[in-house]
Amino acid sequence: MPAPMNHHLRSWVDEMAKLCKPDQVYWCDGSDEERQRLTAEAVKAGVLQPLNQQKLPGCYYGRSNPNDVARVEHLTFICTPTQEEAGPTNNWMDPSEAYAKLSKLYDGAMKGRTLYVVPYIMGPAASPFSKVGIELTDSVYVALNMAIMTRMGKVALDRLGEGADFNKGLHSVRDCNPDNRFICHFPQDNTIWSVGSGYGGNALLGKKCLALRIGSYLARKEGWLAEHMLILEAESPQGEKTYVAAAFPSACGKTNFAMMIPPPAFEGWKIRTVGDDIAWMRVGEDGRLWAVNPENGYFGVAPGTNYKTNPNAMKSIEKDTLYTNVALTPDGDVWWEGKDGEVPETLTDWKGNPWKKGSTEKAAHPNSRFTAPARNNPALSDKVDDPKGVPISAIIFGGRRSTTVPLVLEAFNWTHGVYMGSTMGSETTAAATGAVGVVRRDPMAMLPFCGYDCGSYLGHWLEMQSRIPNPPHMYLVNWFRKGQDGKFLWPGYGDNMRVLKWMIDRAHGRVGVQETPIGNVPKQGDLDLNGVKATPAEVAQATRIDLGEWEQELGSQTEWFQKLGKTLPRAIALQREQLLEAVKTARKVQGS
Repeated sequence: MPAPMNHHLRSWVDEMAKLCKPDQVYWCDGSDEERQRLTAEAVKAGVLQPLNQQKLPGCYYGRSNPNDVARVEHLTFICTPTQEEAGPTNNWMDPSEAYAKLSKLYDGAMKGRTLYVVPYIMGPAASPFSKVGIELTDSVYVALNMAIMTRMGKVALDRLGEGADFNKGLHSVRDCNPDNRFICHFPQDNTIWSVGSGYGGNALLGKKCLALRIGSYLARKEGWLAEHMLILEAESPQGEKTYVAAAFPSACGKTNFAMMIPPPAFEGWKIRTVGDDIAWMRVGEDGRLWAVNPENGYFGVAPGTNYKTNPNAMKSIEKDTLYTNVALTPDGDVWWEGKDGEVPETLTDWKGNPWKKGSTEKAAHPNSRFTAPARNNPALSDKVDDPKGVPISAIIFGGRRSTTVPLVLEAFNWTHGVYMGSTMGSETTAAATGAVGVVRRDPMAMLPFCGYDCGSYLGHWLEMQSRIPNPPHMYLVNWFRKGQDGKFLWPGYGDNMRVLKWMIDRAHGRVGVQETPIGNVPKQGDLDLNGVKATPAEVAQATRIDLGEWEQELGSQTEWFQKLGKTLPRAIALQREQLLEAVKTARKVQGS
């Protein structure tokens, strides 16, 4: 595609090309013909290899450098004029220092390579919610992934027109040296510079970098919410549609929930996916919160994905998918730990080495990925391209807790809901930290992705209440509570539909609640347990509220609040104090 006439864009591309010194500059148009041609170039260069086209038509496989397999939080920086603006939970670098340091790394980094200009839109092409980004990259792998994950090419240039309002993203794999790896965000400049990594979240700049880190900064400035949330559509047998957004940290079943298949007892119910990872939410003319999914594909973790945990994800990755760091079968199929069927006798592992059944080494990297077009999802909502988005009736927060947090808890009000989101978290494992059961707080599942000070971010959530005349209900859920035998009490997966159905009934005013000192819970009989794969005793334990555990839980949150520092909203601290007093009072009554 010839370079566009937009002089703002052309002058910036020329400036970056002068710095990086590529052999050529290629402007992506996003066409099918281009995708086929770039794929062929990637295969010829050894970046990708074709998979078995009978089993996986249009699918290709790539391996990353073994030192480059995940997001690098310790090398991810928020570059604001003051450290206070970045806050205590982010790494900070002075913008002038960051530009100077990375400019030296970019100098000549693309010699012998092509600079791909990747114009893209985050959000539906015609939506006022959407944002235009331009990523300059020396990686054909990144260009092909961005073509799946975003609305990429001419559509973005048409949206931009002659304007200057676009995110400026510069990316170079360079030599993939971890010592020269930085992912820097400049919120005031609407700019992202990433160098030294070719891995997903570090290199696909539209995803976490723009959609969340820069997005959250813009959202605060412009009066909306950019959140690490799935969006799903639930349709009842009567045709009533309800939309919910949900925030879960990693390994808490987010994509599974977005693509859930209801259990047999819920015949006639349909769950459809609007988005599996990110939600941009604004207040609509009707006073409700409306959400769009800014993405156009799924960048999912392969291990553990199978026809039991997520059949719709498995169907989504049968064609036109890029696989990264999974294992390969002798006949050119893909495999990972947790995939359906027998473990193959021999494989080629994610590093390219021979692998035999019974090996103690993982065949697929634990963070191996698939990049699949959203259109492949058989349960895709027809609202995914709606410029207005969808109206949100419930916001759900959920972590992984083996004790204390019940199956579902409804917030008393917006402030209580923001408090629940601000203190949610998951327990660590011995393998990760050396201590079991330590709660890692992850406010709204945004801790690694908030583009500015976390306390101010919670303040923005509180301020949003005054903008939303008809706010959604807010919930805390926990699918992972365990019994004394260490086994999960709740079956999860499709049975989570039972909790969702109660939330839907709440949104439409069909059921009431039982109030407790820490939040509202379902009344006896309102949670549909017909055919549930759990005993009444297990369900009772999963939904139980232990006030002694909650007194400890509320006490332990002070350490987290102290870490957030002086910008923690007073309303959040007061909420904790009020709940603690209510719990102590209730315990005294129980003991009397």
